[in-house]
Amino acid sequence: MDALKYLAGYPADLQARVRALIAQERLGPMLADKYGQLHTVRSDGQLYDYVQALKERHMRRSVPLGKVAYDSTLQVMKHALGTHTAISRVHGSRLKASREIRIATVFRDAPAEFLKMIVVHELAHLKEADHNKAFYQLCTHMEPDYHQLEFDLRLYLTHLEMGAGR
Repeated sequence: MDALKYLAGYPADLQARVRALIAQERLGPMLADKYGQLHTVRSDGQLYDYVQALKERHMRRSVPLGKVAYDSTLQVMKHALGTHTAISRVHGSRLKASREIRIATVFRDAPAEFLKMIVVHELAHLKEADHNKAFYQLCTHMEPDYHQLEFDLRLYLTHLEMGAGR
């Protein structure tokens, strides 16, 4: 079996347990039991409203968002599940900054918890540019199960890569 690229940083014994779940064809059913609820955030407009609601709840004083959208050009294989950008434009003698968040379209059909985890991750980048201790503290402030969701998302992506459906 190929290397588990989404789990490359995890210990060998954990990877062995995941390989066993895959061999027994139990990974998909386990994820479906745990995360069976799909979200209803289908359009870019709904995604913008969803992100804004989370931002208002947890990061009211952060910079405003100019755009939030699903992006089919993001490459999950290159580990870009979402992006955050700051775009600066000159307006007369002023410099105007706009923040954008783009979420990979694979999350349009993903369980609700995984969409929330990616949105929380990208929102945290509005305050913390690097993946440091403060970044992960902010993520767990917005979503207490952040680390478990991140791991389970890696399992989900592994499951999808194997050609399996939801």
